[in-house]
Amino acid sequence: MTQENQVLYEEEIEQIDKVLTRLIKEAEAKCALLVDKDGHLITRQGFTHTLDTTALAALLAGSFASTKEIARLVGEPEFSVLFHQGKRDHIHISLIGERTILVVIFDDRTTIGMVRLYAKEIGESLREILNNAGKSSKGEGLTLDEEFSSSAEDKLDDIFQD
Repeated sequence: MTQENQVLYEEEIEQIDKVLTRLIKEAEAKCALLVDKDGHLITRQGFTHTLDTTALAALLAGSFASTKEIARLVGEPEFSVLFHQGKRDHIHISLIGERTILVVIFDDRTTIGMVRLYAKEIGESLREILNNAGKSSKGEGLTLDEEFSSSAEDKLDDIFQD
């Protein structure tokens, strides 16, 4: 399944949430968001109730898109990590796979080095979850249509064999 038309189910979202929670704890960040490149919020963890995460997701995706064009102008295929430093809060943004952006918001309780280290580690876990998303628990990787067809064929066989 390509990430362009990827669908995440509850099981994958729960796995992603656990990974994001681990990132927040280990990096001592305030919150973490997973956003697709189209600007849709996939999930979030941490202290986000004061943030407009929907608007933030759209703006971050736009920022990443404009930075991609800047990278192209200077001869780079893409910048995979961005960092914005504020007076109190800072934002670390990194590309996960081809279509997903990890956003970590943190303050002076931690350092950019810690956030970068853990974001890189967590990025690998997220990439694995996203690459395996939609595959059956048996690892067969059937789509829902294939699973339904197989199940329907089995039921029809049972009916007509009796």
